[in-house]
Amino acid sequence: MGLRTALTSSRVGRPGPLVTTVALLLVAATFVPLGYIVSEVFSTGLSQAGELVFRPRVGQLLRNTVGLVVCTVPICVLLGVGLAWVVERTDVPGKAWWGPIFVAPLAVPAFVNSYAWVSVFPTMHGLSAGVIIATMSYFPLVYLPAAATLRRLDPAVEESARALGSGPVAVFVRIVLPQLRLAILGGGLLIALHLLAEYGAFVMVRFDTFTTAIFEQYQSSFAGPAGSMLAGVLVVCCLVLLAGEATVRGNARYARIGSGAPREVTRIRLGASAIPVLGVLTLVAVGALGVPLWTIGRWLRIGGAQVWDFTEIGQALGQTVVLAAVAALLTTLCAFPIAWLAVRSTSVFARMVEGANYITSSLPGIVIALAMVTVTIRWAPPLYQTVTMVVAAYVLMFLPRALVSVRAGLAQVPIGLEEASRSLGKSGPVTFARVTLRLTAPAAASAGALVFVAVATELTATLLLAPIGTRTLAMRFWSLSGELDYAAAAPYALIMIVAAVPVTYLLFTQSRKAAGR
Repeated sequence: MGLRTALTSSRVGRPGPLVTTVALLLVAATFVPLGYIVSEVFSTGLSQAGELVFRPRVGQLLRNTVGLVVCTVPICVLLGVGLAWVVERTDVPGKAWWGPIFVAPLAVPAFVNSYAWVSVFPTMHGLSAGVIIATMSYFPLVYLPAAATLRRLDPAVEESARALGSGPVAVFVRIVLPQLRLAILGGGLLIALHLLAEYGAFVMVRFDTFTTAIFEQYQSSFAGPAGSMLAGVLVVCCLVLLAGEATVRGNARYARIGSGAPREVTRIRLGASAIPVLGVLTLVAVGALGVPLWTIGRWLRIGGAQVWDFTEIGQALGQTVVLAAVAALLTTLCAFPIAWLAVRSTSVFARMVEGANYITSSLPGIVIALAMVTVTIRWAPPLYQTVTMVVAAYVLMFLPRALVSVRAGLAQVPIGLEEASRSLGKSGPVTFARVTLRLTAPAAASAGALVFVAVATELTATLLLAPIGTRTLAMRFWSLSGELDYAAAAPYALIMIVAAVPVTYLLFTQSRKAAGR
């Protein structure tokens, strides 16, 4: 019996040829953008490529992009960690409400936030405008993991430090901050990658970055060598960020030894400081949520009933839902073989397959779109400007969002249940459908929801790849706001925000569950 169990376990745990083949095909697809950049460099010629890269325009774009990252990421880290510490460690009034409020800005696309701020302050432009809008859009990417980490930390260590005479600031710097390193690095990396990829938000404030310049180059010369070289520099920037974060992160980990006794942390009493702290919290909430919501409401009021063109809105909403639903389903399905390899295998091949998807997804959508355009024009013209290529680009861009959830769900499936199914004579596909898939259904649903909202608000790749006649919510909003018809654009902005609210709430509740709250 023992021998039979071991053999069955090996058979269940070892990825089959179908899983391996699908994973290899997905890896090959993920390397298309990188292969496109490399091929463009060689086809252009090293000398001409050097001339296109080492020119004043590229230097200006590099200064703008680096300046944006250098200014925005530290501000978002300070803001996100500071807000998380106030909400989770002090007796600030209304602490139960501040958490959802500071996660809610994730439901507002950055280009909608830019539209709102420009509507209120029409003279906003340049680096300072980009930093303000990016900070208000992306600080929750640090707040969310920082708050979740603070909930998991053992409060006994902080209480011991305070008992030994350390003040709140000293306890935070010496005890809490080192344990937030992974959350800070992870959130900072996500923000930096978003800044490299963002297009709409910075166009509205007339701030040039690599992504905006690549899009302009594409429009003027249809993906000429200059645009390709700019994309190559942008890819290098992405890889530098990934390598830098991995180096700084290192191998250090902070964890409890033992489960400990679950209890609430003793919150720091703010006393008279509560008033200025509340002022700061309110100011951030107004900037991140108040401005976009007030602006949308104002334009809806100014536009009146005529801005609600239900024929146009219905068409845009229908196309958005169909594209997002198809992409979410396919992306979640594609995540299963990769997650299976990651969970059931410890081989180098499994690690490479998983890592390849994260590297490719870190590339801006415009680079992926340019690669897809070039590949289809050269080798598959019938696929050019078809829904198939749009959905394929979405899968490449958002596969890691699904992979994180699917992998977590698959890791919790007891192999013993699959072994029992196989011992009863059920085939591998039947076992997967009746056992594995049912147990991972909640995680798969979460993955699909995340991809759905990401696709519903995606702009850059959709603008480049969408077939003629395609009008998603994001495309209609962008078209109308580009014509300065802000009132007509307001309904589309509102619908995108409403569609993202459930997923944002899901992220918040999942972070609290993971922390045991």
